[in-house]
Amino acid sequence: MNGEYFGVSKLQMMENAGRVLATEVDSRLTDDESKIIIFAGVGGNGGDGFVAARHLACFGRDVTLVLVGRPDQIQREEVRKNWEALQFMTDSLQTIIAGDSVLISNLDGDIVLDALLGIGAQGPLRPPILHAVKRINEIHGFKVAVDVPTGVNADTGAVSNEAVKADLTITFHRPKRGLHEAEAYVGELVVSNIGLPQEVETLVGPGDVSLVQKTRSPEAHKGDFGRLLVVGGNETYSGAPALAALAALRVGVDIAYIASPLPTAHDIASMSPSFITVKLKGDWLSPRNVTVVKSFIDRSTAVVLGPGLGLHKETFKAVTELIKIIEDAKIPLLLDADGLKVYAKIKHKVDFPMVLTPHTGEYQILTGDELPETIHEKVAHVKKMARELGAVILLKGSVDIITDGERVKLNKYAHNPGMTVGGTGDVLSGIVGAFLSQGFEPFQSAVAGAFINGAAGDFVAYERGYHLLPTDLIELIPKVIDDPMSHMKVRRMPFQSYIRRI
Repeated sequence: MNGEYFGVSKLQMMENAGRVLATEVDSRLTDDESKIIIFAGVGGNGGDGFVAARHLACFGRDVTLVLVGRPDQIQREEVRKNWEALQFMTDSLQTIIAGDSVLISNLDGDIVLDALLGIGAQGPLRPPILHAVKRINEIHGFKVAVDVPTGVNADTGAVSNEAVKADLTITFHRPKRGLHEAEAYVGELVVSNIGLPQEVETLVGPGDVSLVQKTRSPEAHKGDFGRLLVVGGNETYSGAPALAALAALRVGVDIAYIASPLPTAHDIASMSPSFITVKLKGDWLSPRNVTVVKSFIDRSTAVVLGPGLGLHKETFKAVTELIKIIEDAKIPLLLDADGLKVYAKIKHKVDFPMVLTPHTGEYQILTGDELPETIHEKVAHVKKMARELGAVILLKGSVDIITDGERVKLNKYAHNPGMTVGGTGDVLSGIVGAFLSQGFEPFQSAVAGAFINGAAGDFVAYERGYHLLPTDLIELIPKVIDDPMSHMKVRRMPFQSYIRRI
């Protein structure tokens, strides 16, 4: 998904993958009479097989392509185009359409390509794919798997009922995690470049949103999709925790608690009937509130601590105690705003899921250092700090830097200058906190949150100019989550295009 977002079309990637396959197979053949048989499915993996078949036939090889399925089951445009390209190859390529197992029972070859199912396939194999996999394993020829052996889970390496036992697996762009766990099925592993630039790995894009999408089953119960506690707010900043909680609810958490001092909590409760407000005694958070807040920490799946909290000396003590309670309970925590300023005084390396979301000024308070000038130096500095703290840092700026101390992502294209308005950072905290509460790991949550928040802001700027409000972003969160690629319509829009809309 990110490859297409950054300008390399699915058709280009499929062409490059198929060409790589054909070249790799051709380079290993010593006998000009070798018979090649390609088992292809109707999805993207099959499309790679179609391209490989075309190129191998052009190399003068003896190729038989077996479509396991029906042509009318091909849905993706790039797959269909490559299938159509084969229909004119009546002399150089033999094509068999095998909707059932009868037509593949006697097929044989010296080289067998498994292009049946790709990385998205999960669960037990079913006919006719199951029959094709069994036939591939029965053939004595050299077996080559395309991207991942059919039947092997690309993420875990698990095999449900059957999988191709390949002699060689040619995977694309980078090795899939599950391949290292399934050596008995993978055979020799070759990682091939299909024209995706290095930036696809380091830039935040729609593909990062797909990693934090959680399917709702009909049997889901309240709480299955997260219970987020937001601790924040004072008499001046009542909107900050409300924005975070609203954003979390729009992401899809089931319950959003807001723990805030009594007068502020009453104000927040009047803003939306969706909130569950925890009304803390006093005009600011203090140590006497800790027991009550802890009772809600115990029933939450993640905590956002800090938006609009204030820095009264009693609040400082209370936040210090709450961080210790959350750390001991190993509950995912996001620290923002005043919560970050407290943590800056007590910072230490942690061993539980924690995300810090400072802007430049807060980062300087956190580290005691001024940020370097260049983006590369900034990345190195933030990466080092994240590693020292054992946390994920999302440094907000004209280019957001997200790192867990090892991995780094840059959000370069999903945001705009209108987002300097107060409250957009609170929306970001709510989005990231929501994903934490749903069980996603901190780095994924922060990366996806940065894209969603920025993309929502871009849609608002496109429609209304820079006169955006943080509440405008919240309404567009579902649009970005449901169709993150739609951001292509407004990303990198020239500055003058924004100006014309003002």
